[in-house]
Amino acid sequence: MSLLNHTTDNSLIFQKMRETFLHRQKLVNDPGRSVDILSSFPRFLDTKGLVDQDFTLLFDDDTSSRLLQKWDLFFKPNVIKEAKQLTSTPELRHLVQSAESLQGDDLDQATTYDQEMASLLLLLHLLPPPPGGLKSPKISASDAVERLVVFHKSCCSLEEHLRNQQGRQPYLLAVGRQKSKIDSFYITMDKHPIPCKAIRFLGACDELFKAHFVFNLSYDVALVNFYTFLQTTVYNIDVGKMKESPRLRELRARLLNHPVALTPCE
Repeated sequence: MSLLNHTTDNSLIFQKMRETFLHRQKLVNDPGRSVDILSSFPRFLDTKGLVDQDFTLLFDDDTSSRLLQKWDLFFKPNVIKEAKQLTSTPELRHLVQSAESLQGDDLDQATTYDQEMASLLLLLHLLPPPPGGLKSPKISASDAVERLVVFHKSCCSLEEHLRNQQGRQPYLLAVGRQKSKIDSFYITMDKHPIPCKAIRFLGACDELFKAHFVFNLSYDVALVNFYTFLQTTVYNIDVGKMKESPRLRELRARLLNHPVALTPCE
């Protein structure tokens, strides 16, 4: 462990993390655990790609690659088509416009996420948070967005942002000059920033989803429909075993039975 925590050799870090994978899984799956996994394995905080490696060891290469392989060509055009059937609001129209935009289109780049993120946020509108209970008021899809991704201007202090955050489920921190030009992504967990290897929104969301399995974390209640859709419909994990809302099942049926698909050249 001492060698793992102090070496600067990236290939050695990945090797040692592979060798300690089973031990780490025992720790994160121990219901009585008191250990802070990021304190025990601090290389998650300074080495990009370790979340992806652990997820692939949990499953396989095929499962690990599904979101990146399927989203742009299959899911994205179908999510946009379905979102156009929702009751129109300024926010929804803005997201649809962003999701369908081409590079160089005249959009407000300071307030507009790119095509990939806009299409993922449309999925969140199609699968909004479940109804609130007596102790938890209902959260709108718009409010749930910041449970998924928070934009942070690169000129502002990252440490101050993390200090001011309440302890909550992991979310994506997108750091850049404006929303359409993100320089780096972090999975924020327990006020710790885990750097993403991805340089695109889709890849960063892929790593965020995987972190839930790698660290054995439950989904944010406001995002449970969104994440469950990704888990069962995109990654094909625990199909038929997960509790799914009727709305999720209906959306999947429409997407899979009446799909629109883009050709790779588009």
